[in-house]
Amino acid sequence: VVDLNSPVVVKTDGLAAGKGVLMCETVDEALDAIDAIMVDEQFGAEAGSTIVVEALLRGEELSFFALCDGKTAIPFASAQDHKRLLDGDEGPNTGGMGAYSPAPIATPEMESAIMKDLVLPTVDGMAKRGCPFTGVLFAGIMVVDGKPMLLEHNVRFGDPECEALMLRYQGDLVEVLMRAADGELDKLDDDQVSGPNAWNSGTAMTVVLAANGYPGSYAKGTRIAGLSEAEQTTPPDGCVKIFHAGTSEGAAPGEFAANGGRVLAVTAMRDNVRDAAASAYEAVGKVQWDDMVYR
Repeated sequence: VVDLNSPVVVKTDGLAAGKGVLMCETVDEALDAIDAIMVDEQFGAEAGSTIVVEALLRGEELSFFALCDGKTAIPFASAQDHKRLLDGDEGPNTGGMGAYSPAPIATPEMESAIMKDLVLPTVDGMAKRGCPFTGVLFAGIMVVDGKPMLLEHNVRFGDPECEALMLRYQGDLVEVLMRAADGELDKLDDDQVSGPNAWNSGTAMTVVLAANGYPGSYAKGTRIAGLSEAEQTTPPDGCVKIFHAGTSEGAAPGEFAANGGRVLAVTAMRDNVRDAAASAYEAVGKVQWDDMVYR
């Protein structure tokens, strides 16, 4: 870190609930981050036993998803999530405070480059090592000067990207995933994973409602109401859906209690991103929860 003397990213090498990434502008910040992870065990002893230090890339973030069956990989969808807690990309890094899909930066040319340079080499390399990958391959990407740079791979639909993707997808998800599990992606018609029959042509946007204090310590058991009213925010060209992530049953019918850090994902589908945002925030305004934080 001292030798690099430049902005870096310090990551846990283990599972940290999406929060084990610390972006450091100075050497002192990086050294403090290393102490927090490895000495103070901020993300747990196992997660912080090994760290990864990478250059801090500046660009536009992109989430990309491919389906794999061990030998074949096909593009599925794109999204863009927002990691910082507060407006204007301020505050600590989180597991994700919101997302929208599709991502405008994911042009056909960009998707082709991602598949050629990032996804297919990964799938081919795993197969050659005797551990072929089957499932959803997530690529966390930073687009720097028009070039996709891989930050990480994961092996699931991301959260909160998943909520936006599921509202957009109109195909038979079970059949597509079963084809992947059975090694038969090459038997799918293109219409089942791409094109107007598979995807809504509009935009889905998710706004995450988190507990006050997240991603640090937060209270559990606070009252949440008004979700039915919020979901009735139904515009003529779309819909609103609230996904539960960290709730438990409340004291009264129709009420819930907060039981996690990121608690609800309020998701709206509209013809365009501006209208989707308007509907999502209109629905957020109907949620009765004194302890919520969102951006």
